Amino acid sequence: MTAPTPASDSVAITQPASRRGRWLLAIVALLVAGGLWWRLGDVGHAQKGPGGMGRGEQGPQPVTAAVAKALPLPVWFTALGTVTPRSLVNVMPRVAGLLQSVDYKQGRMVKAGQLLAQIDPRPFQIAVAQAQAQVEQTQAQLAGAQRDLVRYETLLGQDSIAAQQVSDQRATVAQLKATLDANKAALNNAKLQLSWTRITAPVAGLAGLRPVDAGNMVTTSGAVGAVTVANSGGGTSAGSGGGNATPIAVIAQVQPVDVTFALPQQQIGEVVGQLLHGKQLEVQAWDARNTKLLATGKLVAADNQINTSTGTLNLRAEFDNKDLALFPNQFVNVRLLVRTLPDAVVVPSTAVAVGAPGTYVYVIGAGDKVALRKVVTGAAYENLTQIVSGVRPGERVVTDGLDRLRDGSKVRVVQARQAMPGPVASGAHAGRPDGKAKPAAAGGAH
Repeated sequence: MTAPTPASDSVAITQPASRRGRWLLAIVALLVAGGLWWRLGDVGHAQKGPGGMGRGEQGPQPVTAAVAKALPLPVWFTALGTVTPRSLVNVMPRVAGLLQSVDYKQGRMVKAGQLLAQIDPRPFQIAVAQAQAQVEQTQAQLAGAQRDLVRYETLLGQDSIAAQQVSDQRATVAQLKATLDANKAALNNAKLQLSWTRITAPVAGLAGLRPVDAGNMVTTSGAVGAVTVANSGGGTSAGSGGGNATPIAVIAQVQPVDVTFALPQQQIGEVVGQLLHGKQLEVQAWDARNTKLLATGKLVAADNQINTSTGTLNLRAEFDNKDLALFPNQFVNVRLLVRTLPDAVVVPSTAVAVGAPGTYVYVIGAGDKVALRKVVTGAAYENLTQIVSGVRPGERVVTDGLDRLRDGSKVRVVQARQAMPGPVASGAHAGRPDGKAKPAAAGGAH
């Protein structure tokens, strides 16, 4: 028996290997085909909607909606204002002397005529006594001269003295009368100087921080050598060393208090016209964050010229400020009620969109299909916007989900809400149905 040759061994080894390769290729092909089938089936399923709709078909879009209503709508003009005291008085000494006492409490309300400080009155009391003595002396001299004149006139009638002596006596009496008048005036002046040692409040108001203490020498220019202190007017006051006057007290009249603000010239025509005709316009002062109503007042005055640098007109409103909610130099947000539109068509502000078509809303029509409708907007109040044209009362508008819609889309309203919880109040709280909500900025139609 002969041994196999090398060639026959090679053939025997190659044949099993070829069969294994074919099996591997078949398995890979099956895996690839299965993956493709699964992928195509998943894509086809994804192209159908929940109801089995095919590509390009969409179900109703869920949206929220509100009903447009015709309601009284207040029109407010807004501005940034500054609280200014009705009067700001720097109480200065009117005589010089030693400041004996400071009798007011800093940062507290003072009444008109209330004692603020006392200057040492003794030098002025002495001056009054001296002036009084001069008056009494002159009165005695005048009385003696008048008696002499009567006697001289009697002697002249008897031709016992010369007429010249009588004339001289008459001149003496007239001179003493003039001297008496001058002495009385000096006495009154001395009494006036004495009264000025009592420094009283010229107006009622809020006293600022005490700028000078008792024990200082004061003059009509203020305290001698007083240090620089801040005053309620926003500046500083210094003693004689600083070259500025230091008051005894600074009083700001804050009941009532004024708020000064400016409106652009495009808005002043309607405001000034009503003001000149005697109509009282309501003004509200809100805090810096526009979250709290501080006070309600009225418009009282307008400036007589427009600021050429800003194109605005300064106006002034008055507030009772009984609770001292407004403080001098405080910045507030001012809202001026110009008028109330009686039957304004309003929709929630979220229903109004601005895009390529312009300003528009989506109106829900028959079959719950929406129509893109261009609108002209007017005043705004809180979360409501006036529709001047484009929407009628009673029509439903989409308020949420506008970005998923197009003209003719079908919608499903998931939540409906009213455009306004109730009618707008009028009077002192016009534009605030509950008397607490703040009014939003308002403007003309655009």
